[in-house]
Amino acid sequence: MLVSRVFQLRLFVYRSPIGAQIAARRAVWSESFFRISAQQISTMETGNESQAEPQLTCRSNCSDDQLQKVNLLEAASDPLQNRETSLGILNGETVINEGTAQIIFPDANEVFYNPVQEFNRDLTCAVVTEFARQRLLAKGIRALVPGEHERQKMVVSLAEGEPAEQEDAPVIQRTTSAGEKCEDGIRILEGLAASGLRSIRFAKEVPGIHSIVANDFSSKAVQLMKRNIELNGVEHMVTASLSDASMLLYESKRKRDRFDVIDLDPYGSPSQFIDAAVQAVSEGGLLCVTCTDMAVMAGNSGETCYSKYGAMSLKSKFCHEMALRIILHNLDLRANCYQRYIVPVLSVSADFYIRVFVQVFTGQAVVKASASKQALVYNCVGCGSFHIQRMGKMIHNGKNYKYTASTGPPVGEECQHCGQRHQLGGPIWAEQIHDQDFTRKVLESVEQTPQRFKTSDRILGMLSMVTEELPDCPLYHTMDHLSSVIHSSTPSLLQMRSALLHAGYRVSLSHACKNAVKTDAPHSVMWDIMRSWVRGKRVWSVLAESVGRFGCEMQ
Repeated sequence: MLVSRVFQLRLFVYRSPIGAQIAARRAVWSESFFRISAQQISTMETGNESQAEPQLTCRSNCSDDQLQKVNLLEAASDPLQNRETSLGILNGETVINEGTAQIIFPDANEVFYNPVQEFNRDLTCAVVTEFARQRLLAKGIRALVPGEHERQKMVVSLAEGEPAEQEDAPVIQRTTSAGEKCEDGIRILEGLAASGLRSIRFAKEVPGIHSIVANDFSSKAVQLMKRNIELNGVEHMVTASLSDASMLLYESKRKRDRFDVIDLDPYGSPSQFIDAAVQAVSEGGLLCVTCTDMAVMAGNSGETCYSKYGAMSLKSKFCHEMALRIILHNLDLRANCYQRYIVPVLSVSADFYIRVFVQVFTGQAVVKASASKQALVYNCVGCGSFHIQRMGKMIHNGKNYKYTASTGPPVGEECQHCGQRHQLGGPIWAEQIHDQDFTRKVLESVEQTPQRFKTSDRILGMLSMVTEELPDCPLYHTMDHLSSVIHSSTPSLLQMRSALLHAGYRVSLSHACKNAVKTDAPHSVMWDIMRSWVRGKRVWSVLAESVGRFGCEMQ
């Protein structure tokens, strides 16, 4: 019995949140514990006293200091006492801090939480902030972010002697800040909230919010969500919901029930929620979607990608941007069924996932042009050259437009550069994947208040790269692939950019791949540059060999 009690004590001490304190005083407590246990055993052997009497006997034999330590030990080893701290945290739970939010997270990992996606959540807060600012500005409400108000005052004070240029803007009637409930603000739905961290951060960091619904299908997640909402004091804005995400979205497709922002961040593919999401978002509302099934979208399982997204993925060097264009194609295709269409705001490929932000509008005339926004991809299996074939064609005829099927294919049976055959992928979204003006505003906001986000440096770098991308050049070339085809050393990005610019073409880098270039130059020009690069390297090698031989002869 003594061994059993000692084992139970050790097991609890190591699992307790105050285990460090108990371990520090373990030697003194163990001495008192063994003395008590030995006296209990001797008393039980005599059988003359009740079970309560040994405790009284041993306590009477202990000093005041030892008695106090025994009481602390009993309180710590009782699972019904000291089980809750001032923050409402139970034993076996930890507190996670992210942004301005605190969440309780169980050590048993019963609720999903991914710390790697903090960049995802920071970027979403920045994008939703700018979206809310634009929405409320049209209503005469200014949304203030902590740190921006003082900075605006400083700009005015420095420009007192100069006339300021006034732009046409709606009259500001009132202001709202983060943490305040705005009656005319936006309504947000997080379909798969888990611990509720993202919704809580919205409530505490994004201004101009009326209400937030944090939904999850797991009862344990919803219970934890309610505790986290109470812990952060955002009960007036965030409501926990226990429901199937698709059913909740379908129930909210009426105009008066639609949400201004819908966030979908599932574990895996979001394909089963997209049809309901494009109906439940308000006119001009923001739809935020994350895809983590990159193995499917990057070409490892093209048939699975087709079953989920209606497009065939290709295993190619430009697979990350193609994955972005596949999910945008699927969003637009689902929206077209209800006379709606999408306008991409920001599309990002990062780490092991992709994240897209699109606005959804309604318009039958614009929906007719959707076919001309989709395209098939012909990718050479030999040299990797690719060609884009639009699905439809829109012809301008005065004030009217005529929509016809596109003609093709743009390539022959064999590749003109290497003689190999082509793979056919897609359809993909062939239009712009970013709104450059919106992205610049988000970038300026983060530059003014970098202290808001822990990953602000990465956000600034990513958005800066996005603003410099060529908007009308789908997909990209990678330098290592170009050099591997012709078995040569790899030219630097600066050398390739200089060659393309001197040839009269546009060129930019890509945020989806660090060693890639986007350009409007045809593939024949790209291969001419690579051949010139190889010839130049050969000339320099011959010169170096000649100089070396001449030096040896001189010696």
